[in-house]
Amino acid sequence: MTALDDHAVAEQLAVDAGKLLVALRSDLNLKGFDQRSIKNAGDRESHVWLMEKLAELRPEDPVLSEEGRDNSHRLSSSRAWIVDPLDGTREYGEGREDWAVHVALAIDGEPTIGAVSLPSLDLVLSTAKPPVVPERPEGQAPRLVVSRSRAPYVAHAVADELNAEFIQMGSAGAKAMAVVLGIADIYVHAGGQYEWDNCAPAAVALAAGLHASRIDGSPMRYNNPDPYFPDLLICRKEFADQTLEIIADLM
Repeated sequence: MTALDDHAVAEQLAVDAGKLLVALRSDLNLKGFDQRSIKNAGDRESHVWLMEKLAELRPEDPVLSEEGRDNSHRLSSSRAWIVDPLDGTREYGEGREDWAVHVALAIDGEPTIGAVSLPSLDLVLSTAKPPVVPERPEGQAPRLVVSRSRAPYVAHAVADELNAEFIQMGSAGAKAMAVVLGIADIYVHAGGQYEWDNCAPAAVALAAGLHASRIDGSPMRYNNPDPYFPDLLICRKEFADQTLEIIADLM
């Protein structure tokens, strides 16, 4: 893998970490481990493996990982890998399919390179081969993808104004990739995420020609001193202006 470019590194690491997680979950299920133990093991093992691989392949680059200790060294670097070793630990532990692995590289704060692996579906979407978003069926009601547990207020407001249908899914990566895959049209979130939750999804969405921004319409910027990332909008471009206007009226 040492000869791969950054796009290919992101894609291959996301795929291989996903394979590790699928095998690990199967093994732990056979051994009778409970959901909490499976979730914890998945987070830990995927993080350790990704950190080892990035240290081998890109030793000069800092890494921000959900499961790792932050290091201010990344703030002085124009390049920062931002990874979520297991996005959707709840879904992973429950044996569901809607979880993901995120591997992204922010360059000068922009989500330039990324891969989102959906391991249970044997699928990866990445900037190495930007996906083509399917055509939307004419006359279909807008579809808005939301959390399984609780949709944020802004999502309800957008759905009400657009007469949109809700689609419930687990991880942030799975929800964002539902828009890329044409399963949903809009993913809007407010109420808190972190950079590792959405950097790779944003990179893939932008590469696919979708709209990706904060809910005030400002660009998504990464490798900030505080990795807290409170909101986002990923959607088909034909829904972007109207969705942003609806949200602006709430503020």
